[in-house]
Amino acid sequence: MRFGLATAGMMAFVSVSAAQTPAPAAPPPCSDEAYQQFDFWLGNWEVTGPNGQVAGTNSITSEEGGCLLVERWAGASGSTGQSYNYYNPVTEKWRQVWVSPGALIDYEGGLTETGSMKLEGLITYPANGQTARFTGEWTLNEDGTVLQHFEQYDPEKDEWAVWFTGTYTRPPAEE
Repeated sequence: MRFGLATAGMMAFVSVSAAQTPAPAAPPPCSDEAYQQFDFWLGNWEVTGPNGQVAGTNSITSEEGGCLLVERWAGASGSTGQSYNYYNPVTEKWRQVWVSPGALIDYEGGLTETGSMKLEGLITYPANGQTARFTGEWTLNEDGTVLQHFEQYDPEKDEWAVWFTGTYTRPPAEE
């Protein structure tokens, strides 16, 4: 009788296993084209201001299987900051959260008609808690450099003012 139960159990296992077909492999998370829209910013960069002076260096890496871009900034004057950048498939927008001792920026957006990445949101200054509307735009140039342009809204003047403009150039070893 023991033999009969064991055989019946094995037969049930075999028939269930044979009936199951392996499911097709799902595409890896964050592999859709939308997740690569900001990949032109990936890499190690030297950043110069409008007058050609070195503003600092920036490293942008793809992490978490391509679901996250992490920015690590080191300013020439000793400033530092980091950002997390990700595509949200629910809102279909890119979002960046920037954190540094001098400013917190939280904004979102996406590709413009010309192919630049433009984000809009708020900047907060931790020292005094003041906030302002803020935009950032990254444009890939034909020569492989990236132009980064930030503006902050001044409600008293009812106008946008340039906050920072920088050109990202890859160090010679990476070109």
